[in-house]
Amino acid sequence: MNKKISNKKTVLELCAGGGGQFIGLEQAGFSCIGAVEIEANYCNTLLLNRPDLNVINGDLKTFSANKYAKVDLIAGGVPCPPFSIAGKQLGQNDERDLFPATLRIISEAAPRAILIENVPGFASRKFENYRNSIQQSLGMLGYWTDWTILHAHNFGTPQLRSRFVLVGFSKGIEKYFEWPSGSNKIVNVGELIEDLMSSNGWPGAKKWALNAVGAGPTLVGGSTKHGGPDLGPTRAKMQWQKLGVDGRGIADDSPTSDFPINGQPKLTVRMAARIQGFPDNWKFFGRKTTAYRQIGNAFPPPVAKAVALQIIRALEQYDKKRV
Repeated sequence: MNKKISNKKTVLELCAGGGGQFIGLEQAGFSCIGAVEIEANYCNTLLLNRPDLNVINGDLKTFSANKYAKVDLIAGGVPCPPFSIAGKQLGQNDERDLFPATLRIISEAAPRAILIENVPGFASRKFENYRNSIQQSLGMLGYWTDWTILHAHNFGTPQLRSRFVLVGFSKGIEKYFEWPSGSNKIVNVGELIEDLMSSNGWPGAKKWALNAVGAGPTLVGGSTKHGGPDLGPTRAKMQWQKLGVDGRGIADDSPTSDFPINGQPKLTVRMAARIQGFPDNWKFFGRKTTAYRQIGNAFPPPVAKAVALQIIRALEQYDKKRV
């Protein structure tokens, strides 16, 4: 029987945050039919940019996905603190672990594909048993799964940020999926944000940009309980310093004409957003700390887009074979 192939694949997004993964999915061609997020400020960011988006301000532990049955993709960046080397690494014993809720939601909605991202610490031997149990649970639900570590600097963002990415497919679709390969060409921080550094007339912007060669360390957003608007722990600040950036805070605006020519400027929220891969027209709801936290905790849009394109390709090729 002939089956019409939809031009738009649908996605239900979990732990949507400030829109990093959403942007990548949208750019790849997915249509978001629902975005679940517990933080009200982050929900406001999504609505600020996409007023018509179906945003659900709620907890995954109580969210029911029954009305989203047969969605093409469920994508989620479940909270990373339980698995981050910067935390206590309590894993499944951490109250913030939302993998059980995610598995329940997947069982309710029965999507054709799954995308879950987390910190690279989740790929460590410490969480091997828990990781395997999640894959086994997905297997019992009828999904083939695979995971890898992807690096943001291979996808056009000048940041040494690695992410654990797990994909899953209903049986038969997986043979059409390939992981994105990315590029070995690294974009320089200076090259990417020189225009923002010079926007208020700083005469040292050009010289700064020529010396800010390479990618910066991972931007750290912190949790709602810990972390503020700075560029991470001491080691990260030292790495930023080598790039000519003062990592002790986030500036309200770009350096002005009276800023020392050889000075070390701080990044602004917009600069951090661009380094993370957000488009310049993406707005963030809330004050500086809230906005920066959304940026630092995001799945880089270019990485999300690269994976999403491969997922769409797999779904479309599978559908063509069935027509």
